[in-house]
Amino acid sequence: QDFLNMFFREQYKPIPLVYNLVLAMLWRHPENVQLEKVKVVHYCAAGSKPWRFTGKEENMDREDIKILARNWWDIYNDESLDFKGLPALAADADELEAAAKKPLRAALAEAGTVKYVTAPSAA
Repeated sequence: QDFLNMFFREQYKPIPLVYNLVLAMLWRHPENVQLEKVKVVHYCAAGSKPWRFTGKEENMDREDIKILARNWWDIYNDESLDFKGLPALAADADELEAAAKKPLRAALAEAGTVKYVTAPSAA
């Protein structure tokens, strides 16, 4: 994060809520949150970490918070998201690397504001 802050110090581009939902937005500006579209949740509120979630802390008894915690566990437990199958799909190291980068490139393309540029080799 420090590197990014230094590199882009003269630029400010807020990240849309869909890619950086801070939980406090759910009770401060719920009209701006489309929970079904959220892709990245910043679990910074006390008691909100899904692996420690009890629902007893302040503001954590809300249904939207419970949905996010359930969704986190669903994703965590989804074995289809494990990358164990990638070696079986690749014939060589280059193909394995390309297969591993495919989801990242798709996510960057969907974001629309990030462009993927191949860097020149340092060799």
